[in-house]
Amino acid sequence: MLVLCGGLLAAVPAIRFREVAASAGISFVLENSPTDRKHMIETMPGGIAVFDFDGDGRPDIYFTNGAEIPSLEKSSPKYWNRLYRNEGGMKFRDVTESAGVAGAGYSMGAAVADFDNDGRADLFVAGVNRNILYRNLGGGKFEDVTAKSGIRSGEWAVAAGWFDYDRDGHADLWVVHYAKWSPAYDRFCGDQARGVRIYCHPKYFEGLAGTLYRNKGDGTFEDVSVKAGIAAFAGRGMSVAFADYDQDGYPDVFVTNDNMPNFLFHNKGNGTFEEVGLLAGTALRDAGKPVASMGVEFKDYDNDGLPDAFVTALAGETYPLFRNAGKGVFVDATYQSKLGSLAVKHSGWGLGLFDFNNDGWKDLFTANSHVNDRVEMFEPAVYRERNSIFANDGGTFQDVSAEAGLSLAAAHRGAAFADFNGDGRMDAVVSSLGTAAELWENVSPGKEHWIILRLRGTKSNRDGLGAKVRIGKQYGEMTTTTGYASSADFGIHFGVGSLAVIPRIEIQWPGGGKQSLTDVKADQILEVVEP
Repeated sequence: MLVLCGGLLAAVPAIRFREVAASAGISFVLENSPTDRKHMIETMPGGIAVFDFDGDGRPDIYFTNGAEIPSLEKSSPKYWNRLYRNEGGMKFRDVTESAGVAGAGYSMGAAVADFDNDGRADLFVAGVNRNILYRNLGGGKFEDVTAKSGIRSGEWAVAAGWFDYDRDGHADLWVVHYAKWSPAYDRFCGDQARGVRIYCHPKYFEGLAGTLYRNKGDGTFEDVSVKAGIAAFAGRGMSVAFADYDQDGYPDVFVTNDNMPNFLFHNKGNGTFEEVGLLAGTALRDAGKPVASMGVEFKDYDNDGLPDAFVTALAGETYPLFRNAGKGVFVDATYQSKLGSLAVKHSGWGLGLFDFNNDGWKDLFTANSHVNDRVEMFEPAVYRERNSIFANDGGTFQDVSAEAGLSLAAAHRGAAFADFNGDGRMDAVVSSLGTAAELWENVSPGKEHWIILRLRGTKSNRDGLGAKVRIGKQYGEMTTTTGYASSADFGIHFGVGSLAVIPRIEIQWPGGGKQSLTDVKADQILEVVEP
């Protein structure tokens, strides 16, 4: 791929992946328990969490899993959620049983953060009528603290995310709900004359509001949804992402809704939120029609210092891109960025906006598949798809999936990202319904430089959630949410191209302090402690 640079043609560094799950020791299969009744929950699991649970410096992988239907119980080890320990050298070992994180119920999403500020990453699992909060005890063990923490269950939770909305130094939890549902739901959708049953359109399901749990700092949480002003906004929520889109110092919340306008909750800084999606321009694309919004990334793709919003959706809907124009306004840049024409035939779930070739521009990885396993009988669309990689060439995108080697077609769902082998290149792990998970090792041939910053708050929350980092024109915010119902806690990765030494790194901590690092050597994982 060539781009014009200073009047000359310059090659954008290549992106290459190879699939290594089997050789890495990962044998997880996502058991969604498909039935003839086509329960909606069957098509929506697959969240993944990536985090260093044992403190050895290497990111480990946690897969959420389904359960039997209609009991919604993990009646066999094949339904267990699975934790794989990174042994180094792109080798993993299943430590689910010893860690105590096999889970319960029909699990969907996962979210990671150090909620008790003890230096160990904790884990929240969202599921159908059952949520679990695991506290990391150290020594490779977790404790289920759901009941005593005040986190409740009883609704269909798809995803969740951690952020410090009130900047009190403790990570708070936002839980995303889809709709009212029970195993007794039995509406027939499809072609009854032919006996062809399909998953029902989302319009037949009554949406639910999300839940905001304020971390009280003593191991317990308070449901502040009503007090914060979010309980009145019912949607068919799919995923959540956080960023300070208006740069007022407080993290805002983007929630994708399935065939409903997306929500953008503006943090007013006084413990309350206002929903501004329509006013800000993120509720709908310019055509004015809701789409099947799935996953979301809330990051700066065009290096203008403002977080933009990427959304995955179904074939024919494109992958919407809302570019942050400043002053609280977004514009529909789906086709301007060239992403519209590239993605219009794809259906997507998980996604990640990361610099996969380390050239200083964030690229887009999407985990693709249609929602309807019988879509080919009704529409000119495909159910099982290959994943996609869209290379960023200065603010517009090119589809380089074929050259990148993303060759496996499957019913892909969740995706999470980290540098699993310490070579500075971002890798990807992807789940898919009924088949083995995929681990995509980034083997891009370029020699571009990179840095990963691991932030450790002292006055702020331990993870530095909400911290803002600038390297040249690049901008990033510390978050552990990614894509569809997934989470990745490894720090912030920057590709820095030809820079072997980074002249300046600027960090604004959520606690209010600012920090500058000068003449920083690239090609390292650097831990930065809040002064």
